[in-house]
Amino acid sequence: MPSIPLTPLVNGLPSTVPFVGPEALERQRGVAFRARLGANENGFGPSPSVKETIAEAASDVWKYCDPENHDLKQALARHHGVRPDNIAVGEGIDALFGYAVRMFVEPGVTVATSLGAYPTFNFHVAGFGGRLVTTPYVADREDPAALLDLAKREKARLIFFANPDNPMGSWWPQAQVEELIDNIPDGTVLILDEAYGEFAPPGTLPPLDLDNPKLLRFRTFSKAYGLAGARIGYVIGEAHLVKCFDKVRNHFGVNRLAQAAALAALADQAYLQEVIAKVSRARERIGAIAREEGLMPLPSGTNFVTIDCGRDGAFAKSVLDALIERGIFVRMPGVQPLNRCIRVSVAPDDELDLFAEALHDISPA
Repeated sequence: MPSIPLTPLVNGLPSTVPFVGPEALERQRGVAFRARLGANENGFGPSPSVKETIAEAASDVWKYCDPENHDLKQALARHHGVRPDNIAVGEGIDALFGYAVRMFVEPGVTVATSLGAYPTFNFHVAGFGGRLVTTPYVADREDPAALLDLAKREKARLIFFANPDNPMGSWWPQAQVEELIDNIPDGTVLILDEAYGEFAPPGTLPPLDLDNPKLLRFRTFSKAYGLAGARIGYVIGEAHLVKCFDKVRNHFGVNRLAQAAALAALADQAYLQEVIAKVSRARERIGAIAREEGLMPLPSGTNFVTIDCGRDGAFAKSVLDALIERGIFVRMPGVQPLNRCIRVSVAPDDELDLFAEALHDISPA
């Protein structure tokens, strides 16, 4: 069969998936997981009003979505106290990262990030031929000062920084983030991932600055609002910069049900506060479970807890594999020294009961 020519860039890239989904692992194992604690989903789900809205909107699914995301942009603007032209909506943060990289990166362009940070962003950089340079985590946190030094030294066009962070759950307070923002080099844009912002301690997220053309801030409905499967997120920034997303985005990418669900979720802030409280309690319980087995939970400003298994990556992988063998889906960071840990998402008590039982059976201590 004759081969179809691909671009040299695509020809040179491996076929990869940044995260192996639990469904793929279930197919490999031939059995479903008993507890789904690895994907940082909101196991408490969306609010009842959101579920009702999705059910009501389902009869109109034969219609295309509004390609302008008009109603949602208006609602988000009111929620954040900004203008609609400061917001672009996309099919989840992952897609918005891809659009942002497409806007700024071409073969040979340098991008600075932390070694071990969110791999889907790196996936997009590779896909557009970017040159990725990294600096290590320090004390299990991304290092803003080192990222700035790296970006200046390597003349990076983009800096990627998540606050709070995935995979470690760590965060920096507002003052340090503002210092990073204030020192973005000329010719560089900061990609600020705030997917877990609703769970962060007070004083973590700086006020929105709508006049800074060097900054794009990314938010999502996947985490606190419980809509990971709907794939919907948004970016906030300076209006002329945000407008550029219209040049590259999939205008029909955010489906009709996702738009309706996000509008309903945004309107139910009382439920959001309930979820944040549940997440806090679940984090405490995961930490207690880990300590009971001689492991060390790390402080978390997210909807997951990263657990230090106390040895090296091989040992942490053995713990992860043993949990998966017992039907508990968890994940772990991919690079040293972060890979001495496993990462456990919050969930209702019945799933955490299963996690506690399985971890005790393993007896890693």
